[in-house]
Amino acid sequence: MLLHLRITAPPDRSDDVRALLDSDPGVAHLAVVTGGSVRPPGDLFLVDVARESADQLIEALRQLHVDRDGGIAMEAVDAAVSRPAEEAERRAPGDGSDAVVWEQVVRSTAADAALSVSYLTFLTIATLLAAVAIVNDSAPLVIGAMVLGPEFGPLAALAVALVHRRRAMGVQAVVSLVVGFAVAIAVTVVAALAGRWLGWFGTDLLAADRPATGFITQPDRWSLVVAVLAGIAGVLSLTSARSGALVGVFISVTTVPAAGEIALAIALGSGTDLREAATQLGVNLVGILLAATATLLLQKAVWHRVPQVVPRVQRVGHARN
Repeated sequence: MLLHLRITAPPDRSDDVRALLDSDPGVAHLAVVTGGSVRPPGDLFLVDVARESADQLIEALRQLHVDRDGGIAMEAVDAAVSRPAEEAERRAPGDGSDAVVWEQVVRSTAADAALSVSYLTFLTIATLLAAVAIVNDSAPLVIGAMVLGPEFGPLAALAVALVHRRRAMGVQAVVSLVVGFAVAIAVTVVAALAGRWLGWFGTDLLAADRPATGFITQPDRWSLVVAVLAGIAGVLSLTSARSGALVGVFISVTTVPAAGEIALAIALGSGTDLREAATQLGVNLVGILLAATATLLLQKAVWHRVPQVVPRVQRVGHARN
């Protein structure tokens, strides 16, 4: 499992960058284009590196201030037919699917934390869909709302900001969560009031028996357990190469359905349902955040030790042979 790095190095540090890359056992392919970068001016390095070695390599480049005076771009390599690539992955410590490239995690979650029009649109549509699901007591629609909701992005960004002490990123994530849910709930309240005015449903809706969606207003110990497990799985899927697990996270928590229930409770004047749905939303958000932060702290502590421990074990093995 390789990452492709495109590095722009200032001319006065080009030799140091080349020596660093050439000496890294995780580097599979290295190409240098002297004077290949126009803006900023410098030499261009094209590097394929084993994912396990990428984080350590990027940190070394940052110590040379390449990120400040040049640039580092990275992208995943889907497939590499190369013996040097196989040897680089064998030499690199740990396993590629477990490796954490922290700069990649920080940048990607920072983008997810932005309060964009698309984020607000998706969260609003998901909340409206959740409200429709509650009105019709439809489990498939609830699942659809869970999958559509983008709220895990800012939650993950907030956890990363807490671990890496990125204050601006954390503030942006909190703003996205608060404003996003406020806008989504407000729009859904207006839609629910319109449905009530049209006579599509009445104030007795929330008091009716709802076997498929009644769990939304029944927060209990299992709500916290599910939120914690979802937070762990979500962070692992973001930091590793197993992003497909995120779908499972989306359909396991009831943040968006709770927001839809809150909107209906406001529109129909049900204080009890409002309180219970707000509790469900709070339990899920807090549980996911705490679990995500704890998982990131554990990954940071463990992975930073891997490059120090594994090479020593390999050397001992070679000595015995």
